Amino acid sequence: MRRSISTLAGLTLIGLLGTVSTAPAADPDAARLPPRHATLPDLQGAYLPRSKSERARIASVTAPTRDFTAPERFEENPAGAATVRVRPTADAFSDPSGNIGLEGRMRFNLGNGLFTRAWVSAPSSTIASDGLGPLYNARGCQQCHLKDGRGHPPVDESDPPVALFLRLSIPHDGTDDPASTAAATEIEDWLATRPDPVYGGQLQNFALAGHTAEGQMTIDYTDVPVALSGGESVTLRAPSYAIADPGYGPMRDDLMISPRIAPQMIGLGLLESIPAAEILARADPDDRDGDGISGRASIVMSDEFHTPMLGRFGHKAGKATVKEQSAAAFAGDMGLSTPIFPDSTGECSPAQEACRAAPDGGDRDTGLEVSGDALDLVSFYASNLGVPARRAPGDPEVLRGKQVFYETGCTACHTPKYVTARATPEAEDQAQSFQLIWPYTDLLLHDMGEGLADNRPEGRATGREWRTPPLWGIGLTAQVTGRESYLHDGRARSLLEAVLWHGGEAQAARDRVVEMEPDDRAALLRFLEDI
Repeated sequence: MRRSISTLAGLTLIGLLGTVSTAPAADPDAARLPPRHATLPDLQGAYLPRSKSERARIASVTAPTRDFTAPERFEENPAGAATVRVRPTADAFSDPSGNIGLEGRMRFNLGNGLFTRAWVSAPSSTIASDGLGPLYNARGCQQCHLKDGRGHPPVDESDPPVALFLRLSIPHDGTDDPASTAAATEIEDWLATRPDPVYGGQLQNFALAGHTAEGQMTIDYTDVPVALSGGESVTLRAPSYAIADPGYGPMRDDLMISPRIAPQMIGLGLLESIPAAEILARADPDDRDGDGISGRASIVMSDEFHTPMLGRFGHKAGKATVKEQSAAAFAGDMGLSTPIFPDSTGECSPAQEACRAAPDGGDRDTGLEVSGDALDLVSFYASNLGVPARRAPGDPEVLRGKQVFYETGCTACHTPKYVTARATPEAEDQAQSFQLIWPYTDLLLHDMGEGLADNRPEGRATGREWRTPPLWGIGLTAQVTGRESYLHDGRARSLLEAVLWHGGEAQAARDRVVEMEPDDRAALLRFLEDI
């Protein structure tokens, strides 16, 4: 069954769009960006350029619909041929892309083994799994990405935070910092900051025996009632964060903190395969069209390719590729070295002398705790976690909710459709190639208002900006992870709470949801639960 759906979607899309031309085409929208970043390279894969005629056909296929009487063609398969069947269990996000074939499944399973591995301290008899820490947030990837879905904030003080941690930084003070200097030199509008000189770039709240954890994140919630039309009401919970029990001296007065929860993992390879030019074309930093929505591209210095690229991954789009996002998690969350971040002590600072002097689990020849092959397998796994099929795209209430979603203005940021880049015939991974996908994101940075602001710049993102998260699979959150938690720190306990936290550029759309008829609001939520 899965094969027949995949084949139909893939072949018919080719029929709709025709064959590809290799003639290069200029980007008419590139002038919206500063000249230095009018184009950005797609170095993460080997792709064929799109011809002018192919671009026109894709624009027609991905144009917003005006017909809400029936599902759009292929809408039931949000990941194109990579879509997977819906499982009624917590494993709904754990199937491989529907089109990766037998060899791909073998690589996927090997990557899954590494993703679920629990790492231990070094030295250990299990030399393939040692090297954890000495400071860390989790012992394995799956501890944060629950069943490949979102993480949870702690339920109470007895529930230690694992999937939620604090990013740390201080204002740039002119101190020589090669990474910040290179980014500031190469990238327009770079907001230079530095990791804390003692605690680094994130707070590790666990430590191996004999070492001291960096501290403990504390959260206090304040109730915020919101009245809705029709006599309904919702109580939001506004979090405030602090650090208790600092293990390496008092925190600086100018320390900036930002809570981050582990996001869901599905569809990452498809997001990586959207041409950068098509993301950049949607940026409108000066709001020239006057719709109140700007959208700015996150441009980052790629850790993998050492040149400016489009940031796509992370809550502020701070990483360009799945591989460097994976390598950063190995280093920051678990203290494991990879070819991209080869320091075996993770991000232990020079001030944390015992941490830096501790034994590591590096390979005798390479010195790495996670080899290049292992990082490739984990990245392949992360790129190919399949997006489940829609459950009821033709349900009348879902269709009504889709219309409300469009008319409320949600699609200004949550862009419904793209066609991914077409891989060259020689490319190793073809699963993401030339697929019509429905992720509901523009992958751009937007001002989301004071309520969601962390007041901590990151790259080009200000303290009020966040990347638009993809919405596909969001309705399966509770099924996969056991309970609902949304937004960058998991504060929202329902989809409606998440909508009501929207501010800044999304304030007008949020207010329309507050004021609309209860039946329309219910239909909107029903649509979100189905995508």
